Amino acid sequence: MIKGHTKNKGLLLVIIGAVFWGVGGTVSQKLFQDYSIHVNWLVTVRLLLAGTLLLAVQCMRKDYFHITSVWKNKKTAVQLIIFGLLGMLAVQYTYMASIHHGNAAVATLLQYLAPVMIIVYLLLRKLTIFTKQDLTTVALALLGTFLLLTNGSISELSVPFISIFWGILSGAALAFYTLYAIPLLKEFDSLVVVGWAMVTGGAALGFIHPPWQADFSHFTAEMYMYLIFVIICGTMFAFWFYIESLQYLSPKKTSLIGNLEPLAAVLTMVIWLNEPFDLFQWLGMACILGMTLLLAFHKKASYENN
Repeated sequence: MIKGHTKNKGLLLVIIGAVFWGVGGTVSQKLFQDYSIHVNWLVTVRLLLAGTLLLAVQCMRKDYFHITSVWKNKKTAVQLIIFGLLGMLAVQYTYMASIHHGNAAVATLLQYLAPVMIIVYLLLRKLTIFTKQDLTTVALALLGTFLLLTNGSISELSVPFISIFWGILSGAALAFYTLYAIPLLKEFDSLVVVGWAMVTGGAALGFIHPPWQADFSHFTAEMYMYLIFVIICGTMFAFWFYIESLQYLSPKKTSLIGNLEPLAAVLTMVIWLNEPFDLFQWLGMACILGMTLLLAFHKKASYENN
């Protein structure tokens, strides 16, 4: 009974986290399109506040020394700074930039090319062998991306090229984020690593676009509501619930259920924002989701075991 209860708790956590993450991207698109929120400002505020809240949660769960210990070793401190800048900040900024220039659905699905990039990296480093399943995975990813971006016609793109550029960079940044975090996560709690990475990335971008440099006189109650959702639900809870679900579910099952993220982004974009999403784009989304399902069920995937 207890085992079933904890499993159900893990399922609920990852489902809510994935939905929050996907819907958070669509809400961000709303802020960019209707309220002209600057990408730099939103990423800065999102990272700083969500990271601070995650560290506060961890501080309530464990002592203060546990949270600051990652900075007491020079090697781990440097690793955390690199992870915060080239991992967390890069993932968040490229993802938001892709949404800003295109839409949340395309940005989210392009980010899901990260597993294929990881496979390619592992092959180049000779850390894994190329299997038939890898070939199928890469083929689905390429076909899905083609259909998603061209809507079946090679004469035109369904979203601007700049959105595709940022979306592909987001996938690459997510691949780096996934691989580079492994040593830190083996030594420190996930909330500590993710929380400090958010604060580090947000602080760095804050030098370029300070969070207080915004015309708050034009902020409406509706804007604040959307901002709170993006920061609390789309960032803090999305990361926290995903991490917590790993306490109850295997990484394979967690990543499988995480496929609800792009589905949530597409559905909310189409239903709430009335954005067009044509037949070939739905087929492209199905291919990319199929690719992630194959990876989730791939028991011998090297990156899954890390």
